[in-house]
Amino acid sequence: MTNTVPDRLSTNPDSPYFDQDLLQRGVGIRFKGNERRDVEEYCISEGWIRVALGKKVDRHGRPLTLKLTGEVEAWIENPAQDDAAEDSEETEA
Repeated sequence: MTNTVPDRLSTNPDSPYFDQDLLQRGVGIRFKGNERRDVEEYCISEGWIRVALGKKVDRHGRPLTLKLTGEVEAWIENPAQDDAAEDSEETEA
């Protein structure tokens, strides 16, 4: 596992940009300078996020989303244990 975030990530399991392992570790999103916890999908290079539109759902029961454009920053909240162990070994040497 790496500690770099992908350019695009989605919480929808049907999406090709879905990554269960990364989502379990936690991904933080800052959009236009504010931390967001309600992001369904993001793309850093294109500068957009998708957020749920209240409790509204489509005919398949999936939440309706709204695409917002602006500056997007992402980070991993819990670094990988393997990488953390390697970093500590390097600093000890």
